[in-house]
Amino acid sequence: MTRAHNFCAGPAALPRAVLERAKAELLDWSDSGSSVMEVSHRSPAFVSVAEQAEASLRRLLSISDDYAVLFLQGGASLQFAAVPLNLSVAGQAIDQVITGQWSKKAHAEGQRFGSVNVAATSEDTGFTTVPPQQAWQLDPSAAYLHYCPNETIGGLEFDFVPQVEVPLVADMSSTILSRPIDVNRYGVIYAGAQKNIGPAGLCLVIVDRELLGRARPETPAMLNWQIAADNDSMYNTPPTFALYLAGLVFEWLENLGGLGEMETINRRKASKLYHTIDDSDFYSNPVERISRSLMNVPFTLADAALDSVFLQEAETARLLNLKGHRSVGGMRASLYNAVEESSVDALCDFMQDFEQRHG
Repeated sequence: MTRAHNFCAGPAALPRAVLERAKAELLDWSDSGSSVMEVSHRSPAFVSVAEQAEASLRRLLSISDDYAVLFLQGGASLQFAAVPLNLSVAGQAIDQVITGQWSKKAHAEGQRFGSVNVAATSEDTGFTTVPPQQAWQLDPSAAYLHYCPNETIGGLEFDFVPQVEVPLVADMSSTILSRPIDVNRYGVIYAGAQKNIGPAGLCLVIVDRELLGRARPETPAMLNWQIAADNDSMYNTPPTFALYLAGLVFEWLENLGGLGEMETINRRKASKLYHTIDDSDFYSNPVERISRSLMNVPFTLADAALDSVFLQEAETARLLNLKGHRSVGGMRASLYNAVEESSVDALCDFMQDFEQRHG
């Protein structure tokens, strides 16, 4: 079977090798006579799956024992509420940098629980730039600083890690596992799974253990990181199939050579697409070059009237999910880890051919 070239922003492509293994194990997982979705999450066999997934992730990201690794439900959006509930007391301010739609949503949710100081925003540029840190207006009494290193919708990415005196909280849904990172620079990292980890419905939280135990008294048990850590992410039934697949993805990345090798491949993929855009008078990318995303590449056509034609012809060519987000329009190609380089080559060839025929 020939698979299509899938550039979806999420739920995103999964590695073919992972899907093929899951397919082979679907009806009879680990000689159990049942699928992994049909066994108790507290059985020794499945507990081993969870433990192996965590161990693999710790190796990939060099996560020390100073950090708890939590596999939670609700996606990253639920953490918009969990973060202030776990890290701030009632009435305490928090700092927020707004660089796109996801950090805007985190800001709106955070306001339900206290005062949110917008330390910086690039909304006046249409979220095409990252505000330089020297211009930020930080609140010295803030409980933490929250930011989104990579904005999926606008394709805007920080080229630096903020330096702050308070815990740094990062929504890494669109960028985690695309390259090595220094986890020790963060208080909390969280990420929805459906881009570079696995299926939708699972959320990864990496939290400095020193920050556990601070949840407000009214925090629901399902949002309390300390309770999740005390129960090895199994306070209730976890999304077992998603966790199993995440473990397979981690194993795939390790077999590939780790995140250093993955970064090399990702930079090569992104470079090809950006060069196709920049070498053309027909396509354009609105983001300042230093802040261009490695994972999400938005672009527009010189004549927006051709957008529907571009999308129709792309789908015929088996180049799928290239329509830009409804809030920004245009096109967007998401180049997550599982998007093969041959898919990017096919997209670049198609774009050049389309320009020749319609430019």
